[in-house]
Amino acid sequence: MTLEQKIQKANSLKQEINDINAKIITDMQLFRTAECVTPKHPDKVCDRISDAILDLCLSQDPMSRVAVETMGGHGKLYILGEITTKAIIGNHAINAICKRIAGQDASEIKLVQQSPEIAQGVDTGGAGDQGIMVGYACNDNEEMIPQELYLARSLCKHIYKKHQQDGKTQVTIDQYGNLVTIVASFCHVAKQELEELVKEWATITPGATWSSGLGENRKIFCNPAGDWDQGGFEADTGLTGRKLAVDNYGPGVPIGGGAFSGKDATKVDRSAAYMARRIAVDLLERNKAKEVIVKLAYSIGIAEPVMAVAEIDGYRTQINLEKLDGDLSPRNIIESLELDKPIYEKTAEWGHFGNGFKWDEKRELRGFPVEVDWPTK
Repeated sequence: MTLEQKIQKANSLKQEINDINAKIITDMQLFRTAECVTPKHPDKVCDRISDAILDLCLSQDPMSRVAVETMGGHGKLYILGEITTKAIIGNHAINAICKRIAGQDASEIKLVQQSPEIAQGVDTGGAGDQGIMVGYACNDNEEMIPQELYLARSLCKHIYKKHQQDGKTQVTIDQYGNLVTIVASFCHVAKQELEELVKEWATITPGATWSSGLGENRKIFCNPAGDWDQGGFEADTGLTGRKLAVDNYGPGVPIGGGAFSGKDATKVDRSAAYMARRIAVDLLERNKAKEVIVKLAYSIGIAEPVMAVAEIDGYRTQINLEKLDGDLSPRNIIESLELDKPIYEKTAEWGHFGNGFKWDEKRELRGFPVEVDWPTK
């Protein structure tokens, strides 16, 4: 097939999708879509390398300060960042991580100590940066994440069990949580086999029910652009922190702060986002709510959040910090959630929420239950 024919085919498929949506969608706001990517996706490879370096540091020195970025593609792999640690982390150890995850040594490694101006605020227990962090929980499923993300991730994991390749899935659901459209693209997987795996998943997965009334309009698109034989770093460039919606709760939930991977827990981008999730889970459970959004805002060098609010089924409330058994300082969050342990590479694989981490658990922690001031809408 010539390039021109491929472009024509892609345009034809695009028009087909648009025509289908025009027929079945009367109000796009009622539909929700999310995607998921595999651990072999170039961006996820970079996330995993950054977090594996963080784990290496924490395994030897739980007080390590780490901020590592990875970029790779087309035969090149760069490791840059700031690390202050007592751990022994020479180039040989870092290259061993790169080899295990990316199949190649680093092209360049440049790691320096954390800025003393940042350190002076963190050393006293303050946050390592400013930011607004968002936590979320809902009753859509047992993982307490949006149903569209739950299904996209479940499908991606199902295919990945058989084909550990660069790949991604995308799921659109209607207002009732039922399937409307599925997209699955996997490198080195034939279109027919991919279609069979998607249909197999739909028959065994709770909640994977097609929307009624679609008839022939229900659509599954598998490798819709054609054969996919060149993936990973061979075809694309990856970068740490570039899959924020996948790492969080999908595009339907606000994203605050910055990326997670490669950062130790003194960076509230990560630790406060995890605690915000834990608070959201607690409030969802105790209030028998449908969904909860928690927002925590911090200033660099200051321990306590400058804002702590929750939205419970549309009711916006203040989190009563004075009634907390403990506090929401980085130090207390690290202690409560055990964030000084080498746990992070696992978080970089399939998303940071809804995968059974400590901040996803409903069991009681120090500082809980969280009290809120009712009610202001």
